Amino acid sequence: SLSLNWLLFDFGGREATLRNAHALLVAAQATEDATLQAVFDTAAKDYYAAQAAIGALAAARDVEQMTDASLAAAQARSNRGVAPITDALQAQTQHEQAVLNLTQARGQALTALGALASDMDLTPGTPLRVPAVTEDKPPVKTFTQTITAMIEAVRQSHPAVKAAQAQYQAALAKAAQIRAQGLPSITLVAQDSLDNQPQSMGLGLPTYPATGHQAYVGVQVSVKLFEGFSRQYQIEQAQAQAEQQRYAFDDARQKVALDMWSSYQTLSTATQNVTHSENLLAIAAQAWQAARKRYDSGVGSILELMNTQAALANARQRHIQAITDWHYARVDLASKLGQLDAADVQAH
Repeated sequence: SLSLNWLLFDFGGREATLRNAHALLVAAQATEDATLQAVFDTAAKDYYAAQAAIGALAAARDVEQMTDASLAAAQARSNRGVAPITDALQAQTQHEQAVLNLTQARGQALTALGALASDMDLTPGTPLRVPAVTEDKPPVKTFTQTITAMIEAVRQSHPAVKAAQAQYQAALAKAAQIRAQGLPSITLVAQDSLDNQPQSMGLGLPTYPATGHQAYVGVQVSVKLFEGFSRQYQIEQAQAQAEQQRYAFDDARQKVALDMWSSYQTLSTATQNVTHSENLLAIAAQAWQAARKRYDSGVGSILELMNTQAALANARQRHIQAITDWHYARVDLASKLGQLDAADVQAH
């Protein structure tokens, strides 16, 4: 027996099913892209955090050496009787504080390296060689697009937006599919059967050979007359879900635009702060050198020397943090643009 059923027309049911499946596939791919972007964003920021921690450790080591030299100078002046013992005690206090900060910076650097190793699927104690944050000024780059054009682009191409849009399209296709399932369908049917089983006139009577053949080709129309209003309820539910997905799509576009705007402003501020912190560091270094010379020559006070030492240490930390913030902002903007796989965030 051979049977054939070929659906000829179902008011778009099959097409809606295909659209739904395709949209769900696109949504899954976009979600995967967004997830990878987030993972890369975390790893990149942890890398720069490790760089910053190592740079802070180097700065803390320099401050410890600087305060140790000042302590030696204050102790020598106190021993010669040209400075009170309080000078040496104050210098020793500042040096001990520097030693404490150095110990804390060392622990923070190890913690940051452990986080980076974990991002790389390594054990936290795995030795890593990460260069310290350079104190050179990052290159100033201008964007090839205006901020308005970048916002419009991210509203169209960000993976989160693509995923939300695909989910909305899948919901629309699902509603169309459910509606089509309640409509008539037209099917081409055909059958060709051959029966050669022996036949009998009755129970217990002898059988005799028989052959039967049946074949037909036709068109079958299936109409659902009544389903207890369940179809209408399913359609309304699917339409409500599609409307919910549309709101989610609109929210996604608004969110990525706001995130991109905020990240852009953060990067602009961070770029300016690098220059300001560089100027502050240069001035603080000059002030400390002048105070050190004045103290060594006997005309400066220990308080002046300690104040300039503290200002220089703070300026070094702020400069390192400013550079780190710039790197953070650059990676964050690339993430908000959905372009972390690009060599640069559409800049030249």
